[in-house]
Amino acid sequence: MLKSLFSLVALIFLLSCNSDYTPKRRGYFRIDFPPHQYQVFDKPEYPYTFEYPVYANVVRDSSYFDTVPENPYWINVDFPRFNARIYISYKEIGHTDRLAPGHGQPTPNTFDKLRDDAYKMTFKHTVKASSIDDSIMVTPNGVSGVFFHVGGNAATASQFYVTDSVRNFLRGALYFNTAPNEDSLSRVNRFLQADMFHLINTFRWKTPAPAAAAAKK
Repeated sequence: MLKSLFSLVALIFLLSCNSDYTPKRRGYFRIDFPPHQYQVFDKPEYPYTFEYPVYANVVRDSSYFDTVPENPYWINVDFPRFNARIYISYKEIGHTDRLAPGHGQPTPNTFDKLRDDAYKMTFKHTVKASSIDDSIMVTPNGVSGVFFHVGGNAATASQFYVTDSVRNFLRGALYFNTAPNEDSLSRVNRFLQADMFHLINTFRWKTPAPAAAAAKK
């Protein structure tokens, strides 16, 4: 009896050693992406216009990371299907921010200050980021700016700013309402990054620069 049991165990061991079994790779839920189709955001009261996906919603931002937006031109581009959001903040160059009591003296929004703030806010993610690459952009509409690609498990993988350097400055940042994981979010990040590039490439300022306005008088 014991001899038969020993033979059976030995046979199972031999078969397991010669099997072609390989561990399965870690998988993630399948995501079906819609076709990239766009609609126009062009509200009369806003100083800018752009195209955004038909599967997204534009809503006015009433609270930006627990702070009150300083003007009514701050918006969110929401992607309910992907639990994601592009936070868009607008600042007027030369305008002085209003600050909450006890937060020091307000300072004018110079172009250099706004540009440096955009870099500081991006590089706050260096703790979790494996890399941060910045690329200068000039769009078909003549809008210039910088795009930031953040690698690793940072809270945001894509940020940008666009500006005319004399009057208008706009910053955008893509966030997910979930724990950041570069592996599981990589396909969604690439998909939404294409939408961000389309938003940027179709972006236009509606308010003329001061010099241009003066030239027309």
